[in-house]
Amino acid sequence: MNNIISEYQKWKQQGEDLRVQAKQAMESRFRELLAEAVQIAEEYRSDFGALLKPPPGVTSFRYKASAKPKPKKAQKPNAVAKGASSPPAAATQTSPKTAGLQKRLLAAQQKLEQAKASGAATKNLEDRVYEIEDAIRLSTQAS
Repeated sequence: MNNIISEYQKWKQQGEDLRVQAKQAMESRFRELLAEAVQIAEEYRSDFGALLKPPPGVTSFRYKASAKPKPKKAQKPNAVAKGASSPPAAATQTSPKTAGLQKRLLAAQQKLEQAKASGAATKNLEDRVYEIEDAIRLSTQAS
């Protein structure tokens, strides 16, 4: 009877040791995968200018971006401004109201591009861009 109890205790201890090793291995693998995911997300953002969305089962994935992508952010608005070069040029010569509308237009266009890239519905965003463009047209005609 004593032998069975001691065997059971050895087995239980071995199981506990294995459990601790498995826990440590899983934690380290999880950290490695997260580090790789952060690297891929930063590279995607710097190359394509959009955020990489996690799969639907992941409710949150946040990380602190490194200082390196900041110059890329400065280039991203320039690339967007090139696509809509005439409105920003007009904004420098117009009223503060029009300049504010231009900023809203650029933000709406960026959201529209992000939605198109992610495959989300774009009808509302397209309508918003059209409304802002119309407001800009009306404000420049009234001047």
